[in-house]
Amino acid sequence: MRVNDRETAFSQACARGGIMGVNWKALHRRSIAAETGLRPLSGTELHKILLPPQAGEAADSMTIRLADCEGQRNRANMLLNRMYSWRGYGSDHQLSAGPNCVTFTATSDEDVIGTLTLSVDSPAGLAVDRTFKDQIDLFRGAPGARLCELTKFAFDTSGPARPRLAALFHIIFIYGSMHYDCTDLFIEVNPRHRRFYEIMLGFKAVGEPRTNTSVNAPAHLMWLNVADIRRLIDEHAGRPNAAERSLYPHFFSPKEEQGIYGRLVSLSDQSQSFGGAVQAIGERLRDASGRVAHRPRKPRRAPSSA
Repeated sequence: MRVNDRETAFSQACARGGIMGVNWKALHRRSIAAETGLRPLSGTELHKILLPPQAGEAADSMTIRLADCEGQRNRANMLLNRMYSWRGYGSDHQLSAGPNCVTFTATSDEDVIGTLTLSVDSPAGLAVDRTFKDQIDLFRGAPGARLCELTKFAFDTSGPARPRLAALFHIIFIYGSMHYDCTDLFIEVNPRHRRFYEIMLGFKAVGEPRTNTSVNAPAHLMWLNVADIRRLIDEHAGRPNAAERSLYPHFFSPKEEQGIYGRLVSLSDQSQSFGGAVQAIGERLRDASGRVAHRPRKPRRAPSSA
């Protein structure tokens, strides 16, 4: 999709009042314990970062994980509802669990302090369609468009937020770039947070606010060209400046990004062979008990690159 086509869709949506669509399979690495009935608390670890110590305090760390087990999803859902309830958005929200969604968490000392879900377009549509379908359809109609969205965002930390937020967003960008050939990213935010997303991440507001009935609050549709994310990372990542308000200087340096990419490739390779290991365990359990103790799931194929 040419940049001018997306800009045209953006202009049309603004005049009327517009996250990446692609066929993809979420990469969820399940542990053998989960397959045999146990409920682990920690999801697949993607990356761990060390944070500089604050005055009078020890150095801290944060781990980005996939919420690919029941324990991690429950913790993320508890954080989501606690933060949403505090803001007056209700306390009965559930993380998306569809095949086109993958949820990430940020943990510190095993406590989930952040969560964010990446969803890609499919025949079932996106969450933003409930409020902004006419505007989203303008982007879908552009040649080569592949839309995605960020939803269910909650973050709670007493430490410096920018390095933590930057790490979470950058890991999601790396993960998404590996598996999904998307062109346009969307997020739905309260109008009072509009400037944050514009300044910190480069999003552009589309049209005027509308009421999001799921939280009974006004919402603004924000759009970001995925190619611009890559450009902003290349220009600013790894060069934090106290005077810089953007998150991009706090993103990983090119060397760090390359290392993270290699780790995620390794996890992807492991996931391809994991199904066979689970099946072998199931066969041993069957032989030992004289019956099938559990039915192993078919191994997932690695997502193909468009």
